[in-house]
Parts: sequence; C-alpha cells; structure tokens
Amino acid sequence: MTAKAFISGCAGKALSDDELAFFRDERPWGLILFKRNIGTPEDVCDLVASFREALGDPDRPVLIDQEGGRVQRIAPPHWKSRPAARHAGLLYASDEAAGRRMAWLQGRLIAADLADLGITVDCLPVLDVATAETHPAIGDRSYGHDPDAVALLGAAAAEGLMAGGVLPVMKHMPGHGRAVIDSHHGLPEVSASLSTLQKTDFVPFKALAGLPIAMTAHIVFKAVDPDQPATTSALVIDSVIRGKIGFDGLLMSDDLSMKALGGEVGERAARVIGAGCDLVLHCNGDLAEMRAVAAAVPGLAGRAAERAAAALAHRQPAHPLDREAAEAEFMVLAERSGWPPAVA
Repeated sequence: MTAKAFISGCAGKALSDDELAFFRDERPWGLILFKRNIGTPEDVCDLVASFREALGDPDRPVLIDQEGGRVQRIAPPHWKSRPAARHAGLLYASDEAAGRRMAWLQGRLIAADLADLGITVDCLPVLDVATAETHPAIGDRSYGHDPDAVALLGAAAAEGLMAGGVLPVMKHMPGHGRAVIDSHHGLPEVSASLSTLQKTDFVPFKALAGLPIAMTAHIVFKAVDPDQPATTSALVIDSVIRGKIGFDGLLMSDDLSMKALGGEVGERAARVIGAGCDLVLHCNGDLAEMRAVAAAVPGLAGRAAERAAAALAHRQPAHPLDREAAEAEFMVLAERSGWPPAVA
C-alpha cells in the first residue's frame, strides 16, 4: 500500500495501541523521534521495530535530529555527547583540513550510534549561514559566517553520515541564518534582497543540491514572497528551491507544530503540500493532530513518490569503521576546537 505524504511523531517511549492502529491505517512515510521517545538503547530499538512491524515494512524510514550541542535527542548516559557544529567551524578557521575531518568524523560517529538503533535518517547538516543577528535558535548550530565554509563542512558531515549508512537531511532551506526570532514561537521575516541571499544564504544549499533530502524554513523571504513562509510558498519552492538553488530531491517541511505557521494543523498540512513540498513533517505526537494531518495529505504519487524512492536509493550499507580509533581521533580534534569547554 502506498505511503502517505507525511512524517509523524509519537508520544512516548513505546507505541500505544491507538498509535499502532493509526500507523497501520494511515501509513506515514516515516517516523521521527525526539528526546521524549528515548529510553535505553533497547527501548529505542523496540520502538523502531514496532513502528516498522505495524506497517509491514522493515525499511520504513525512521528519522531523528541528532546534530550535537543543544540538539541531541540521544545523549548521555547511554550515548556520547557531541559538540555543536560551530566547533568544526572554529577549527576550520585555523586548519581547514582538520575542520573538515572533524565534521566528517562527527557525522560518521553519529551514524554509528543511530545505526545501532535502526534509525536511518538524520536531520543534519544545518546549512544556515550565521549573521551578526542570527537568533540563538540557530546560533552555534551553524558552522559559521562564511557560506563556502558552511558548504564544505556541511558536505563533510553529510558524507560521514552516508558512510555510516544514514541519510542526511540538509536544513533549513533556503536559509534560516537571518531570522531574528525563533520560528518555534513566531514567524520570522527576512528583508534581505534576492541578490544578497543568492550570494550568501543560498550558497551552501546550491553547493549541496545533490543531497537526497532537504527541510524547509518557516521564514518569510520578502524579496520572493512577502505573504507566505518558504514552507507554504509555491513562489519560494518553485523559483528558489527548485530553481535558483537547483534542488530536485525530496523536500520535507519543518515541523507543522511550530507557531510560525497559522491555522489548524490540517489546514497547514494542505498548504504545505499545495505549495510543492513532497512531505509534511508533524512532530509533537498529539494523536488528534496526527489524524488531522493524515486526513489532509495525499498518498505519495508522481514526482513526490519518485523523489522519495530516489532518496532512499541513496542509502548504502555502512563502510567499515574502527570505532575506538575514530572516537580517539575525534576527541583530539574536538579539544583543538575548544570542546568540551574547560571547567573553572
């Protein structure tokens, strides 16, 4: 049976009977996990397996946001902590090869952690170019202020993930770095000219347009569409994401639960699909909202289905890794970057 064009969250560390019935009936393309869903490694493996069993699909995508820094859904005591992306940027500023190696190793080691759990897609790299005004919601999640460096480090992280058998999702297209408010709580507007955006914010995404999956930004780009955020703007998706950036891969929205988008959640989902996103992302695990999203989205078909199939075809078996040696090498580089911070 065809998957529907959405990715769903769930409420807890195990799927309820109602959630299992919902997944069997509505058949989302994927499941995304958050900290509320993470128990022991065994708990996570069981949750992932039960989702796939409900759909009768052992390869159904399971996603997570595992970046490092403030965005680590799996964390100590069961998993190692990782630095924010900015640390690779800081090391790159003094030693380009070392910075790229640090970003690659972080991606590769994250992939190893996720693969152990059956998680196959990571919402990384963050390709947002930082500015002096960048809101802390992005902050040190960005590799830095230089678009070319962001592109190189993001590419290294994505390559590390793929070497570990995990698909990357670049975000937040076409760029979140100029937002001065948090899109979890309000709708940011960016007034920069299209020329400026093309020279800065769009650069990393254009450089990595061959990656299989991307996530949109809930941001109004006034130079392109003064009325709609990128996620629900056919103008931004057609002319910028598919056009100027040249991305023809699988495009998913950022989370519909965020307050940047107005209206009922079902209306939001319909607008996202209508604007040209291939998949709707809904994260909060509220079953009533999940049902409204499922009712509003179609089955994956046409170009969206082709892009989804092409994205999954990018996933290859993990390359061999000496994990102990990789961890040791990574820690040397991380310490050179200033992580972890010294304790007074």
